[in-house]
Amino acid sequence: MTTATAALRDAGCPAGDVDTLVLGSSLGPHLDDAAEISPHDLTSAVAAQLGVPGAVSVSTACSSGADALAAGAALLTGGEADRCLCGGIDLLTESKLLGHRALGTLAASGTVRPFDTDRDGTLFGEGAGFLLLETRAAATARGARILGELRGWGASNDGTGPTAPDETGAGAVLAVRRALARGGADTQDIAVINAHGTGTRANDTAEAACYGTVFGQRSRALVFATKPALGHTLGATGALEAIALLLALRHGTVPPLPHTRTVMPELALALATDRPREFTGSLGISLTLGFGGFNTCLLLTADEPPSAVGGAA
Repeated sequence: MTTATAALRDAGCPAGDVDTLVLGSSLGPHLDDAAEISPHDLTSAVAAQLGVPGAVSVSTACSSGADALAAGAALLTGGEADRCLCGGIDLLTESKLLGHRALGTLAASGTVRPFDTDRDGTLFGEGAGFLLLETRAAATARGARILGELRGWGASNDGTGPTAPDETGAGAVLAVRRALARGGADTQDIAVINAHGTGTRANDTAEAACYGTVFGQRSRALVFATKPALGHTLGATGALEAIALLLALRHGTVPPLPHTRTVMPELALALATDRPREFTGSLGISLTLGFGGFNTCLLLTADEPPSAVGGAA
């Protein structure tokens, strides 16, 4: 509630002018708590407390926050809504921690080192992030301060297993290509990539393979990741990383990956490691890879839109 209210305040939009809350999360407390309440009940309760009439729940593991934005965009383009408050939230529970410990995905080193040859796992965080997504007509009518455009989105599923990704990156490739096609963008248009960057062996291998297939060896795209700073926020990740990408596009700068020392040879793209890096260009993508094979890619631009976003984390 605190973050959603802050997002609406930042966007200068009363909750009563929002048609639908689209909230993404993983299972939340439901692995630990046998209470008979569904994730959608929680979303509906938040919407009711905000005063937003519609509620949509999305639960696609670590892609949930990104899929919430994609679902909101689908409501807008389909004419079902003019404004959607979209976001993700997640909590680290004991069952999630024990599950990841059993899978061996936690970093024994105590640092998250995406795309490092010696990467040894991820660490977790908790968080919430929301963005107000609205049609250009709705944004213009209220004189909105526009932060950027959600120009395209794409999703896919590996279909290979409940936890491990397809290390060929084929499913992620499909999600990225769908986002680019929907947004009418070419690979050479992409200036910056907010990577999923968990620092686990399997995820980074799959993601590097995806970028190699989609962008080749000569792309100018600069790669960064937020998990070394924020931890892996599970179902909130996609929303928080969309916000981070918008900020990078607006400032023309990405933060470094402070713990990555030796970049894995499979990643052919430039990586911001020891210091913040500047770039030129207004188009970027954010890619999330979730348990269950969920892959979601968002195509964002800092240019003024056909559809616009404003929000807070």
